[in-house]
Amino acid sequence: MNYLGKTYTSWWISMQKVAIITGGSSGIGKALVMKYAAEGYAVVFTGRDAERMKSTEEALNEGGHSFLPLALDAASKEDNQKMIDETIQKFGRIDVLICNAGIGMRALFEDLDLDVFKKLMDINFYGAIYAVKSALPHLLESKGSIIAISSINGWRSTPARSAYSASKFAMQGFFEAIRTEVMSRGVHVLVVCPGFTDSNIRKAALAADGQSQGESPRNEKKMMSSEAVAEKTYKAHQKRKRDLILTFQGKMAVLLNKIIPSRLDKMVYNMMKKEADSPLK
Repeated sequence: MNYLGKTYTSWWISMQKVAIITGGSSGIGKALVMKYAAEGYAVVFTGRDAERMKSTEEALNEGGHSFLPLALDAASKEDNQKMIDETIQKFGRIDVLICNAGIGMRALFEDLDLDVFKKLMDINFYGAIYAVKSALPHLLESKGSIIAISSINGWRSTPARSAYSASKFAMQGFFEAIRTEVMSRGVHVLVVCPGFTDSNIRKAALAADGQSQGESPRNEKKMMSSEAVAEKTYKAHQKRKRDLILTFQGKMAVLLNKIIPSRLDKMVYNMMKKEADSPLK
């Protein structure tokens, strides 16, 4: 009986689909972890905050889900390779890679320490590159999906967020190229662009000197929830969509940036200037 139980467990592990979510310990990342676990995936998630990692683990344990938490740095090439190696060692396959790890900033470029700019590019952009590079052979084998959690800022930049916008524009260019490279080989690439979302990103956003700004300058409760983003992402993934642009405001920003970009410059400036403690003059 015990032997049969072990055999069944090994068979189930080998058949269960596996999703990797970087930055999966809070906000949209945690919501994605919980959504994919609820849909029957074994989930692997990374993070650097031990307390938040523990909270996600506890939620997964309560649901009886298969998971692997990894305390790794998304900006590290070596850590990304370790993430893939440990996933294969434990589960034997990769079906979905979600490049979600990211950090924000808020400061005028003239005041910004360039080390802060580099840090955002290392985490938001290079972190995604490293993850895809290490996971791609396994995703080609499974004919799986790559999902990039970008931002409306990947379509339309906003003032005082130059590094964040640059990292998201770079992400979208990279994933567009990858999509066309692998689409004839069965790998699906989805780019998700949330609008303002109730998550931890603004609280953890970096100021000009690299310190966390601490408090969100916006009313988070009026925004789309992280859970709603995860739900819509999962549905778009199942339909193997190319792009997902979220919130009415986000869709309008993308549209207006195509047809009246100069006017939108002024509209965006005036909107962002109204934020609490805005650095805009």
